[in-house]
Amino acid sequence: MEAILHRHIGYEKVDPAGHSGGGSISRGEAYDTEFGRVFAKHNAKRGSLEMFEGEYAGLAAIAATDAICCPKPIKVIDLGESGACLVTDYVEMVGRSSGLVQKFGKQLAEMHNHNAKLLKEAEQRENFVGSVQEGQPRFGFEKTTCCGALPLRNEFMASWPEFYVQNRLDPQVQRILEKNGDRELKNIYPELLHACEKLFSDYEAVPPALVHGDLWSGNWSSTAEGEPVIFDPAAFYGDPEFEEGIMNMFGGFGKEFWSAYHEILPSKPGRDKRVLLYELFHNLNHWNHFGSSYKGGSMSLIRSIISQNFTS
Repeated sequence: MEAILHRHIGYEKVDPAGHSGGGSISRGEAYDTEFGRVFAKHNAKRGSLEMFEGEYAGLAAIAATDAICCPKPIKVIDLGESGACLVTDYVEMVGRSSGLVQKFGKQLAEMHNHNAKLLKEAEQRENFVGSVQEGQPRFGFEKTTCCGALPLRNEFMASWPEFYVQNRLDPQVQRILEKNGDRELKNIYPELLHACEKLFSDYEAVPPALVHGDLWSGNWSSTAEGEPVIFDPAAFYGDPEFEEGIMNMFGGFGKEFWSAYHEILPSKPGRDKRVLLYELFHNLNHWNHFGSSYKGGSMSLIRSIISQNFTS
């Protein structure tokens, strides 16, 4: 890796710093350079270049909000048959702190609200000519991103309900059906789609929000300076409630967090039902990653979604 960083970025000094990390998808190491400490993640699998290009774009978008700390992306390196590498600045992390949950909730809400502010400012500017940060009026993302190892469909769309069903829910279901032809899922899927139509029938449209996309408790920590930090995003512009799907699935975000969050972005009617639908995406994604051990949870959620939308 030292030679790779020297050749592709031009660092003269590249010394291993003794800090390793990464998750189940990629492995990473820290290195000291003449410009400071950096973190390099390597993945040798097919598709790793696309995965890291999406992560780079996601981190860059999060950093541009200036709302919450994240590793700043430096470069994606194409290693050909050896995969790819993502280089970011190094953030010293000291573990999650219960004392930071309110601050974290506030900062996440500010990140989610950033694009709405840009869109509102654009309306007020009208004929202004100059260099300003532009808002994103549609749902989607400029790059393919990955939730785990699986690429996400991020084509921009004007409608959030259509984006969610076509670009999040359906690809997960179709992947499961293609892999094992699960008859139970195949038979109930039309009912689920009907329930989605009913669930979104009175949906109050919201401006697209930049979401992390995979914000379970393992993807945030605290810096040595006492700031919340998020990493390993599967970012895109979506309904901010989508973020709650994975958070609800694994827990770890209590009342203090949500109280601080909702001071900036108040909870909307029907939120609990919609979050259940977004949690389903992550259950299906885990089913695709880890097999049928996640089938039971996925089918239970599907039945709950159908029941709630046709009995109440």
